[in-house]
Amino acid sequence: MNQDWEDRVAAAWVTFDDHSGERAADFRAVIDALVAELPEGSPLGPFERACAWDSTGHSDRAVPLYREALALGLDGYRGRRARIQLSSSLRNIGRPEEGVELLTPELDAPPDELDDAVRATLALCLSSLGRDREGLALVLEALAGHLPRYRRSMTNYARALIAPEG
Repeated sequence: MNQDWEDRVAAAWVTFDDHSGERAADFRAVIDALVAELPEGSPLGPFERACAWDSTGHSDRAVPLYREALALGLDGYRGRRARIQLSSSLRNIGRPEEGVELLTPELDAPPDELDDAVRATLALCLSSLGRDREGLALVLEALAGHLPRYRRSMTNYARALIAPEG
């Protein structure tokens, strides 16, 4: 879509906190109006609608929309966001194993600013499956990259958490 549309979507999201609680439907209506401007079959439509449903506490409504956006070819940065958010929503509706399956390949994706979000969301999914050590290892690994000191130690501790006992 064009930059004007992108700017209006971004502006709508800036107002999100003004639409909490009983006004959540108003926010979704703003997003729906913007989506109505998109060409038929655009993956941006279901993605933005999924984000709106998800952010207003309806992961169950968001899941099929994220899936639709990805099926329509949503890729790049937004595609990665959709996979992260879909995994989180799947966890929220009691299907964390699907979140793990969806996000695990993202650990090998080219690095970007979403890497830590991938690890954090995957850690939550793993924790929901009782795999807390694996989740903690992911979070420590992500944190290690931001530490001015102890980076090597934290990275090694993260690896040790999931190393086979022997």
